[in-house]
Amino acid sequence: MRRVHPSHKIRQLEDKHRDVTDKARSKVGPARPWRHIRRLRRYARKAPHGRGADRPEILPQKAGIMRVLLLSGLGPANLNFAYLQGSLFGGQPDAHGREALRRSGHPDLDLRRLSFTRSGRSFALLRPRPAAAPHLTTVTLRSILRSCGHDFAAVDLEDVWTGRAVVPPGDFGAVLLSTTYIWNAPLLATAVDWIRSRLPGVRVITGGQFTNLKFMRALNDHTEIFAVVRGDGETALPKTLDALAAGGDLSTVPNLVWRDGPHLRINPVEYVDIDGHPSPGFTGEAPVIPYESMRGCPFDCKFCSFPAASPKWRYKSAEKIRDDWAGYAEVNGAKSIDAMDSTFTIPPTRLRRLLEILPGSGAPPWDAFSRANTINSPQLVEGLREARCAQLHIGFESMNDGTLKRMSKRVSVKQNRRAIELLGDGGMSYHGLFMVGYPGETPEMFQDTMDYLTGDYRGYFSVARFSITDETMPLWQDKEELRIVAQDATDPASPWSHIGMDSDEAARLQKETLDRVRRGNDHAVLDLWQYDYAPRLLPDHDHATNLAVEKCVERLGMAPVDHPDPDAAAEAVRVQLRRLGALGVGLSPVGQELCHDAI
Repeated sequence: MRRVHPSHKIRQLEDKHRDVTDKARSKVGPARPWRHIRRLRRYARKAPHGRGADRPEILPQKAGIMRVLLLSGLGPANLNFAYLQGSLFGGQPDAHGREALRRSGHPDLDLRRLSFTRSGRSFALLRPRPAAAPHLTTVTLRSILRSCGHDFAAVDLEDVWTGRAVVPPGDFGAVLLSTTYIWNAPLLATAVDWIRSRLPGVRVITGGQFTNLKFMRALNDHTEIFAVVRGDGETALPKTLDALAAGGDLSTVPNLVWRDGPHLRINPVEYVDIDGHPSPGFTGEAPVIPYESMRGCPFDCKFCSFPAASPKWRYKSAEKIRDDWAGYAEVNGAKSIDAMDSTFTIPPTRLRRLLEILPGSGAPPWDAFSRANTINSPQLVEGLREARCAQLHIGFESMNDGTLKRMSKRVSVKQNRRAIELLGDGGMSYHGLFMVGYPGETPEMFQDTMDYLTGDYRGYFSVARFSITDETMPLWQDKEELRIVAQDATDPASPWSHIGMDSDEAARLQKETLDRVRRGNDHAVLDLWQYDYAPRLLPDHDHATNLAVEKCVERLGMAPVDHPDPDAAAEAVRVQLRRLGALGVGLSPVGQELCHDAI
């Protein structure tokens, strides 16, 4: 007979969940604002004790129908926001900030009071982002479940990390746990413990990046996990649920690793034809659509495990992309597309075809990720503009050829520079992603990147500190040569070292670079604080004007951080307000109501 978890044990588990997030926050700063608040708190159910409990039992279901609980969402914390502490972005300024504002003559300054006039109305410059793109994995799983006829309810994993998650009413025959944004064993254990304490006896089926690569470890560590779907789930997941609901045979389900009594069975892997298979559908209005146009990757960058998780590279045709995007605009009212692929602009033949057929198709504006070497001509940049590409995110990584070679990036500094020049000259918005501390990189080698960003770069940028997130990263092939050491090869916040530098040195260089570029380069804008706000702060103006406005807002918001002397900080506030005024942006009176409508 199964025993009931005592209430104090439930509280311990909940405290553990909160502690995981609190520790993450203490290391990396506040977590990104959570988007979902649950209304109810579910009572604790009976549960077996310990990981060695008997094999879980399936709760009764109607014949042929499986009701499942979907757990999917982002990881527990945002790793960048600590950099903004002490600034005017988010929250009340500290004592130094308040004194600087008092001396500036604007003691009540609030960035939310920055405004501009449009058609006789006063609009807030920092308008809330109309809608964030839904989580791609969650959207895909919901679409699969809707199409296969099984009933489901959903819980956002973000609420699991914060302890706010509540089990929806009713019984479930299985829990589907996405591990796409679970990056280490402790996080997986947290999610599985949450399930076990609230839904005892219910089988767990996982899928996604983490258990795709580490399915044997997950099954061995957690008896609650009954099966792992490796790779594509469009066929495997419905067949798994059909078989479980009907008491059928799981041996014919592709991509499944499952428990057959005391044995683990590994079924053959099959790949879905993503060009022939329907793309995920959305219900109702969907202003922002996350989109996946390919799986796998033809490249072998040593800091990335994606190719190992999906070894076969496949991609949708230009015609399918056009039809999908136009359909989302017509059926769901989509206003923008977020192409989530790491390299949307390959293969070049598909990109050229896409630029031919997107104009006039009814497809909305779109953002995408690109490689630098695909941006190789003014004609291509003009084609991107005509096809309504709103912004490209490009992994330049480094401006040192030796570091790029170590990464197996397969681009050169010359190609990086050429792409930046072409995009800048063409008036395209782009976000350059750079990295410090890749194994083998010395501070002297990174100096090339710092100098380029400080002196020549134009556009949005970010600089990430290299982190080791996975023991399957190809960089471990160079472990002996580069003397790579990681305290915990599965924890992004864990210390590491190599022949070039250690994680503390990389963190110092990261902060120094962000400071130098922000303060010294009038044409480079840190892409960090903008997350909560609508893109193109001045929608009726061009990219260059918007970049200039954001630079002023950046320096205004960071004035208390950049100037320890309150008089210097006060003067910086006055200077940036004057510059914003010249660009058509003013500070509205306290109490004036501003328009926050989407433009």
